[in-house]
Amino acid sequence: MSDLAERIRAVAYLEGDFVLRSGRRSSFYLDKYRFETQPDLLREIGGLLAERIAAVEPGAVRIAGPELGAVALAASASMASGLPFMIVRSAAKDYGTANRFEGVWEEGERVVVVEDVVTSGGAALDAVRALRQAGLGCDTVICVVDRGEGGAEAMEAAGVRLERLLDADALRLGR
Repeated sequence: MSDLAERIRAVAYLEGDFVLRSGRRSSFYLDKYRFETQPDLLREIGGLLAERIAAVEPGAVRIAGPELGAVALAASASMASGLPFMIVRSAAKDYGTANRFEGVWEEGERVVVVEDVVTSGGAALDAVRALRQAGLGCDTVICVVDRGEGGAEAMEAAGVRLERLLDADALRLGR
């Protein structure tokens, strides 16, 4: 994983003064779009996510990606694993089908959420809650990077396990 960390760091790690989605300030920012839009990185990450899904949630029949950031990850993991994916919107759209979820799914299915970067875990937990409310089984989130700032604890409190490919230290320290 150290090679992956180095490659992500090279294209997506920024230093400065940033406000995160959680509202917290940070001296570094991981620009997920910079690594999710690189075909070589996206392909590798999709393969690693597929391997992790098979290892920690072998009963999963579908992958879910919260819009917008995790959609490319869900698609890549879907292609690598052969599992179909769905998109979880932050809110039901107010036109067309008015769906909160895009893709085909059935109540009772076991779903794994993939996420890009977890700080407080808010977006991933919103997706898990929506999936559960729709009658889907979802107990696991797998992220590319866990910033280590409370997301895992928030998920644990909600009965969700957070798995990660990398942590923020691996990116900050280049290891």
